[in-house]
Amino acid sequence: MNGMLPQAPVPFGTASRHDGQMQHTIRQPISSIGTGLHTGRRISLKLSPAPENTGIVFRRNDITLPPLAARYDTVVDTRLSTVLGGDGGDGHAERIATIEHLMAALAGCGVDNIFIDVDGPEIPVFDGSAAEFVFLLECAGIMPQAAARQHIHVDRTVRVEDGDAFAELSPATQPGLTIDISIDFPAAAIGQQRYVTLVEPGAFRQHLSTARTFVLQPEIDYLHSVGLARGGSLDNAIVVNGDSVVNPSGLRHPDEFVRHKVLDAIGDIYLAGGMINGHFRGHKSGHTLNNRLLRKVFAEQANWHRAPLGAPLSTPQPQAA
Repeated sequence: MNGMLPQAPVPFGTASRHDGQMQHTIRQPISSIGTGLHTGRRISLKLSPAPENTGIVFRRNDITLPPLAARYDTVVDTRLSTVLGGDGGDGHAERIATIEHLMAALAGCGVDNIFIDVDGPEIPVFDGSAAEFVFLLECAGIMPQAAARQHIHVDRTVRVEDGDAFAELSPATQPGLTIDISIDFPAAAIGQQRYVTLVEPGAFRQHLSTARTFVLQPEIDYLHSVGLARGGSLDNAIVVNGDSVVNPSGLRHPDEFVRHKVLDAIGDIYLAGGMINGHFRGHKSGHTLNNRLLRKVFAEQANWHRAPLGAPLSTPQPQAA
């Protein structure tokens, strides 16, 4: 929908494959190997079941690093990806980078509790989308647990801005998380795009999970000069040069760029520490604004509360916090 701005949410499906009232994990461990987008390293990834109320926990098995809970307040960098950090025991922060696509898959598939082990400083990029992560989760099997899921309900509108870019969370107008994102790039191949959806497993898998990350051709030399994007290729990213897409296979969706921004936002928002019940709206937002937004939401208890999804919807507040 390049250049088209729909005015109302468009949920591509209404029935979840999983009971949204209960927590979920995976049935059995599953592993894969891929390349780190920024380091270019070969990295092993293992996903394992976790007990109720564990949350999403990242662990590095190549260094001594305490487990990292996937939360907004353990994020230490957002410049080119979302990066978790902790104390490695010698006073230096150790990191796990590029977590957003995996986090999006976990949110999109409805996984609450899981252990994620890697033997390197970032999550493998695979094809630059969340599709491989969804495949792994579905191969492992997603199963309900005994504990009820406590959603994080947004009680009043909270907004952060950076120039003409903004991100905000508002009280839900329907159960679950709705996403409304618009982008505006000078590159003619991207231009203005907008995408609006209700986040649920069927829609995520079919319409969002395959959307790949993208980069502008002029940015590549800079990234390489600062030691980043060493593992980047046309196999795991869309490269845009003006009005052209460099990838020989072209795009998977006409609006793949904004779909990927939605995917990123879903992953970043899941760092709230649970499923959000609310409405996210962003314009030209990215990892930094998304993280700033969560920090502002949780800075005041009046902005949110925990309750089952079936609890009465909060009354929207017109003012921005």
